[in-house]
Amino acid sequence: MGKKFPKIVKVAKKQLPWIEHLITEDTARDLLPESGGLLDTMYVKSRSESLCIQCKGGKMLCGKTMCPLVVRIKSYVSTGSGLGMNIDGASPPSIFVGRMGYPHVFVGPMVPPIHEDTSLFDMPEQWMPLDIQQIVGLRMQLIRGKQRVKVDSLRGKIIDSIQELALSQAPAEVEMQLLKKPRAGILLDDEVQPMGPSAPLRDVWVGPGSSNKKMEKAFYDTDLKAANAVSMLYKEGTPLSRVQRGLSAGLFGVEDNRKLVPTRWSITAVDSMLSKELMEKVKQLPAINEYLLYEEVHLDNRFLVMMLPDAWSYELIEAWYPGTIWNPNSQNILMFGDAEPFKGRTTYAKIGGCYYAARLAVNELLLKEGRQARVIIFREAHPGYIMPVGVWNVRESVRTALKRPPTRYDTLDELLHVVRQKLAIPLNIWKENSRMLKDSLQQRKITDYF
Repeated sequence: MGKKFPKIVKVAKKQLPWIEHLITEDTARDLLPESGGLLDTMYVKSRSESLCIQCKGGKMLCGKTMCPLVVRIKSYVSTGSGLGMNIDGASPPSIFVGRMGYPHVFVGPMVPPIHEDTSLFDMPEQWMPLDIQQIVGLRMQLIRGKQRVKVDSLRGKIIDSIQELALSQAPAEVEMQLLKKPRAGILLDDEVQPMGPSAPLRDVWVGPGSSNKKMEKAFYDTDLKAANAVSMLYKEGTPLSRVQRGLSAGLFGVEDNRKLVPTRWSITAVDSMLSKELMEKVKQLPAINEYLLYEEVHLDNRFLVMMLPDAWSYELIEAWYPGTIWNPNSQNILMFGDAEPFKGRTTYAKIGGCYYAARLAVNELLLKEGRQARVIIFREAHPGYIMPVGVWNVRESVRTALKRPPTRYDTLDELLHVVRQKLAIPLNIWKENSRMLKDSLQQRKITDYF
């Protein structure tokens, strides 16, 4: 986004005394520090200009429809009670590779303290029916054991454990011995996804289980490049979340070049590699011959996907209302976007991973339909989107929209007339910020002269 924030500061409990009153009377006593409750296992960090310190969780100064701090604390209450230094449960399977301090990063398994089918906990492809509180509830139950390692040192018990989990076909029983009691670090920041408590890892044991045979094949092929492994697994129907986890765990690539990849980077890398591969195939196909509109609303985000009869080009424009993630304090609507022409792009998209997630979704459909098109996506994020949940939300929302039959139009004017009615922001503002839409409105085709 190119947006600069003030530095992050540790917030003392005395600055947030109102935290103890955010929870209902039935659970408030469990939070009180003098009772040895959960507040002793929670710390808060904030941007130095955060409204949260002033808000006290009830004034809603940020403009959101729900307080994200309240949602996280309530989820932590149900998870953190009774946690000790020994954690055992069924990992979805799930791992985490951090990025701070790269190439020396924190890595480790993520384990909820429950023994049942936990596969939903780390399978975003199945999260579309869930609301934001349910998603936070799942994520806050995952306890992270962490140990700092060098990304290219793929040796040792911790590395073996996360690679074993990344290869697992189903939830795996895991036992973690921690050096400290897990603590929930809640950052009052609109960039960071909700995450459960964490603690330094002393030791870990992963129970026997079945491996994903396709992932295993890529793992043992030490001459197969990482990009080729990602492509092969995707074509064979392996869920993206599993492919991303494998790349993050260092399962793929020529043997001497393998390394851990921070979780956030691996997600965007997979979206980028696969969408680029599909895009080159799409460019060889005939263009659609009508104007198409697809729509999806999820977590108070509205996605409109427009496909125009033209050669492949692509644009994603996001509009953030006051009180939303990227626009917490301003009273004005902020808009961000990026685009690429037929020849593609050579720089990283300014709006980050969302750009590549949506690009993959639209190329999947175009390749399936045997067509190419100019694709323009408008996303309106409203105050109900109280905290980031990950770029999966963009990919899966666009995928869901494209599974439904589109509405069809003969002209661009007809398409935009309907788009104008569906958007809360006036269409002329979108036009001012959309490079591709401007081009479509201004360009003349040879057929215009007949």
